[in-house]
Amino acid sequence: MDAEGARTFQADGDAYDLFMGRYSRHLARPFADAAAVARGHRVLDVGCGPGALTAELVQRLGPEGVAAIDPSPSFVDACASRFPGVDVQLGRAESLPFPDQSFDRVAAQLVVHFVSDPGAAVTDFLRVLRPGGVAAACTWDSDEGMQMLRVFRDAATSVIPGLPPETQAIRFGREGELTELFERNGFADVAESVIEVQSTYSDVDEFWAGFTAGVGPPGAIVAGLDEARRQALRAEIVERLGAPTGPFTLHATARCVTGSRSPGT
Repeated sequence: MDAEGARTFQADGDAYDLFMGRYSRHLARPFADAAAVARGHRVLDVGCGPGALTAELVQRLGPEGVAAIDPSPSFVDACASRFPGVDVQLGRAESLPFPDQSFDRVAAQLVVHFVSDPGAAVTDFLRVLRPGGVAAACTWDSDEGMQMLRVFRDAATSVIPGLPPETQAIRFGREGELTELFERNGFADVAESVIEVQSTYSDVDEFWAGFTAGVGPPGAIVAGLDEARRQALRAEIVERLGAPTGPFTLHATARCVTGSRSPGT
């Protein structure tokens, strides 16, 4: 993760859960299925955050079968405290602090689009994999596929002049982009799929609270607004949601890719 991206993920684990964790928890199981994670494997969770995917991996493998890494100290602390026995380390995807050929699976859930040098990161995924091992990565679909982020992006574009690039389309969120990244950096048998998840909010206040928690680029944008502009953004978001008066559900599509390390490499 680049320095600017890492700075937007310094909130605590509970804040992340309120904003994105509510989706990434549901994503974790089908993502681990796509990577064919099975008992007996040793798996590295890259960009673990407070542990949405880590939880699924521990359930399948036990803590001894899981290692995790993240560039955010607060997320490393949260993940380590939630999952005793997991080897959780502070570090970057581009320079994994693990020996060559030490994992059967490498999994990067909602991470690659934040990394400053994705090619270097994917090359390092390959390095730490054992021959025949599999790496998997996923990002949210960059166009219509992640309703929560799309509502925020459209509302923010309408209300705030001169938005920074973080509000634009998600990198590697279009069909074929992750596949090309993996193939270009040495992976074999690359396959792409989509995963559908959803999250239900109790009301618009719960939805808005996710953005005021200060997590990720949207949280940084909200935190930088004065009160008048912040309330204008909230009103625009509510309108774009259809002004619900009770619970509502939003859907999200993740693009997922898997690739293997050839036995001869």
